[in-house]
Amino acid sequence: MFDSYSGATRVIFIVGDPIAQVKAPLFATRSLRERGADAIVVPAHVRPVDLPNFMRTVANLPNVDGVIATVPHKFAMARLCHALAPRAESIGAVNIVRRDAEGRWFGDMCDGEGYVAGLRKANCEPAGRRVLLIGAGGAGSAIAHALVDAGVAALALHDIDAARRDALLANLRVYSTLQPTAGASDPSGFDLVINATPMGMSAADPLPVDVNALDGSAFVGDVVTVPELTPLIVAARARGCLTMTGMGMFEAVRDRLVDFYLEAR
Repeated sequence: MFDSYSGATRVIFIVGDPIAQVKAPLFATRSLRERGADAIVVPAHVRPVDLPNFMRTVANLPNVDGVIATVPHKFAMARLCHALAPRAESIGAVNIVRRDAEGRWFGDMCDGEGYVAGLRKANCEPAGRRVLLIGAGGAGSAIAHALVDAGVAALALHDIDAARRDALLANLRVYSTLQPTAGASDPSGFDLVINATPMGMSAADPLPVDVNALDGSAFVGDVVTVPELTPLIVAARARGCLTMTGMGMFEAVRDRLVDFYLEAR
């Protein structure tokens, strides 16, 4: 499957800073090729200051079909697109970009939709739950919108960047009748707790919530894929919580990003 590349193979970049942790080059490439696309996902370590120049450069490469954005580029990438899908416009961030019929960059965001799909596959229905979401970055913003769409009963947001948290709260209060609130690292009283930050990628990272306050009946999710068993997931399982690792999100998001690129063919 992976030895049939040629000069005709289409290229989709994935950009991040750092980039070594991403799974998409292998798994998204495999999915694309299993579905008949002669395409490959290529990692690119792009610093924030270099992202505009990178996008200008790849715009001039006719064999590049699109760019996947990961941390920390999702908001900046949205500003570099010529057009956005409605949900991406509301969120203000994108994780998938492709050329439209006019050759312009068209962006969408599937992190939130994928996360909710992953929760449901893990037998966690978010509708009616009281949710604590840690992180108001690109992934967190997308997940917050999708949780509102899924019908959660309450949503509290916590981020060390209070301005970013408050901006997301204001956006959500316009987007939905649900009135989300500012949260903290205390998960008491919540039956769905989600880490949507990079905390856990490094062994030196602090835990995103006070795990001693987790209720054993709560469901705990993480977005970090490397390591898959983050300290949060390990601690939550030790308290009896059911969990979803970052790979549960990745697999659901992968299917949606492959759909996105195949739609244009």
